[in-house]
Amino acid sequence: MCSSGGPMADVDLNKLKTKKYKCKDCGNTFKGIGRKVVCPSCQSDNVELVE
Repeated sequence: MCSSGGPMADVDLNKLKTKKYKCKDCGNTFKGIGRKVVCPSCQSDNVELVE
């Protein structure tokens, strides 16, 4: 049975090895994971890794 929409799993980001990013378009800082990270505020992929 297939379904669409909604979350696939209840994931606790604090347990994953996330990295901190900053959006170059809106200035939002956030934690992300994966290869193609997008800003949760403006949906831009113009982000940089913050150390």
